[in-house]
Amino acid sequence: MTAGHGDPSAVGGPARHIPVLLAEVLQALSPQAGQTVIDGTFGAGGYTRAILDAGASVVAIDRDPDAIAAGRELERESEGRLRLVQAPFSTLDQHVEAADGVVLDIGVSSMQLDQAERGFSFRAEGPLDMRMAQAGMSAADVVNTFKANDLARIFGLLGEERHAGRIARMIEARREKRPFESTLDLADAIETHIGRKPGDKIHPATRVFQALRIYVNDELGQLAQALLAAERVLKPGGRLAVVTFHSLEDRIVKRFIADRADAAAGSRHLPEAQVRVATFRKLGGGVTPQDAETAANPRARSARLRAAIRTEAPARAGDMSIFGLPKLSGPKSAGTSLPGER
Repeated sequence: MTAGHGDPSAVGGPARHIPVLLAEVLQALSPQAGQTVIDGTFGAGGYTRAILDAGASVVAIDRDPDAIAAGRELERESEGRLRLVQAPFSTLDQHVEAADGVVLDIGVSSMQLDQAERGFSFRAEGPLDMRMAQAGMSAADVVNTFKANDLARIFGLLGEERHAGRIARMIEARREKRPFESTLDLADAIETHIGRKPGDKIHPATRVFQALRIYVNDELGQLAQALLAAERVLKPGGRLAVVTFHSLEDRIVKRFIADRADAAAGSRHLPEAQVRVATFRKLGGGVTPQDAETAANPRARSARLRAAIRTEAPARAGDMSIFGLPKLSGPKSAGTSLPGER
């Protein structure tokens, strides 16, 4: 994936593909010849290319068929050291028996943002789509069928939109006259309803579009499942590196690493089955881009890298409750969830 994931002010607008925190990610992964690294979010292949250049082999995963198609030439050039897999990154342990490293770059890619026909950006006219896998429920389906209360919850929790209720009620009333079908139709309706002060840097529709994208693609649930999959697939000494772009994502990664780096909990007299053994060792704290990187690539400014090293302890049970992800209302509620609530 590429710069711009989860950066509210960067949604839309063209940008070159620039892998964020590339040097820091490579330092955390430390790829070596003969190793196998999973790039769970292939995107335009920035991390994959660098890992291949370091001599390691890569299994690259992306649920976007366009990303997989665009990567076929690199796969051919790799002389067998790159294998592309079209799948959700939550299933990464189903495609490799064991790995020396896993890298995840969370959110939407610059490629997706810059293609108006994909419907991710409110800056260009396109269908109200936002589906990374190009299948399933679209953003238009959500906007045109969900009740106002459900929309407000999505906008408020996933987009941190303070006008969530007002916008949801406006949408419910407007769609009775005609459904929302395009990105600009929705963005203009939100701007007209909420207003925009001179000098505002963030478009009034920014957080709603972020929330819809996260919901449609179950991004937070996918991330939580991918972290559990990484724990299962990494060899002892294997390295996990995750780049996030907003607080909702970072909180999930931080909670996971903290939980897995926590050893024995409670009394040493507990039965062995109840004693926790650390499955990861935290590798430093959250790493953010240097000023030079954010100056060259503004979409990187909200990025944060967290990394950890796998211990020899067996993977723990895949308990999603550690992430504190409550179910959201609506047809996708079975898989979509949020941090911070019980």
